[in-house]
Amino acid sequence: MVVEVGKVVPDAIIEATDLHGTGDHFHVRVISKSYEGQRPLQRQRPILTHFKQYIATNTVHALDLKCMTPNQGDALGDTKFDPHGEKQPEFFGVHIRREKKE
Repeated sequence: MVVEVGKVVPDAIIEATDLHGTGDHFHVRVISKSYEGQRPLQRQRPILTHFKQYIATNTVHALDLKCMTPNQGDALGDTKFDPHGEKQPEFFGVHIRREKKE
């Protein structure tokens, strides 16, 4: 996960957590000076576009993506969001829901 995000944002500090140990629910924290002056979607879109292939094939089911400047990263502290967990933080990630195939 870290390597893949690093392809998109090479100057970033990247932390990736496999939330359930199943390889399909991830919290990814991306901190980069290049995000200064960008809106959240502008920061996330290149990474989401890169991961579209993994989402389409069900390799990635949930992606909690936090893209921050260094100052935001310091101020926010722990930003993990588990879509199946109890804790609901201020900022939510992207959780892809699919129809169950029978």
